[in-house]
Amino acid sequence: MEKSFVKQVVFEGVSTITFYNPPHNALPSHLLKKLEEEIVIAGNNDAVQVVILESGGDRTFCAGASFNELINIETEAEGLLFFSGFAKVINAMRNCPKFIVCPVQGKTVGGGVGIASAADYCLATQFASIKLSELSIGIGPFVIEPAVSRKIGGTAMAEMTINAEQFYDPQWAKQKGLYADVFESKATLHEAVNNLVKKLKTYHPEAMQAMKSVMWKDTAHWDDLLIERAKISGRLVLSPFTKRVLQKYKTT
Repeated sequence: MEKSFVKQVVFEGVSTITFYNPPHNALPSHLLKKLEEEIVIAGNNDAVQVVILESGGDRTFCAGASFNELINIETEAEGLLFFSGFAKVINAMRNCPKFIVCPVQGKTVGGGVGIASAADYCLATQFASIKLSELSIGIGPFVIEPAVSRKIGGTAMAEMTINAEQFYDPQWAKQKGLYADVFESKATLHEAVNNLVKKLKTYHPEAMQAMKSVMWKDTAHWDDLLIERAKISGRLVLSPFTKRVLQKYKTT
């Protein structure tokens, strides 16, 4: 059986952070914590000029939260702790002084859309459809909403939230601003990422850091905001409605 991991490799000024949790890259608490830690490490590493944040596997970038873990949440404190994991990953990406480039090779759902939205530059394949399914299971995309709305706008965010069982294709995501470009295959996606990163490595590090600060202006309050949003999700996941729906997704 394949094992889950979060790992970081630094080579020639580029930090590549990879997360993987078969079969669909859903993220439990311990992987979210590790992902946050690795992003912070990359941001503090003077040898790193650019960060690539990617997932393992071919056709799923990230399936969002681990439903098995959600089912086992029994208190609001446990719920807050779990959803704070996504909040802390997004804030780590926001606070990282290096540009984060995110290749999305396949479908992404819920929290995965939040991670893609928090990247500074996101590229995708033709298989990288997106969905916000939270409302259909009795919660809502509260934690990731600021990041998603910032990237694609409030109207598109609302549309995805309400149509919670619909996948939106990569061209729609590109049109709305989530993806900078869409490629035919994982190979051509990674070629484009590598070409972009090579260019970024030649730019003035201080200029890129200053530009990132400008790009993320008016978001300093997210440290508190996303935790407040996590409290909402942490409360709703305890409801009988949500517990009943989650049982349908339980796996052994």
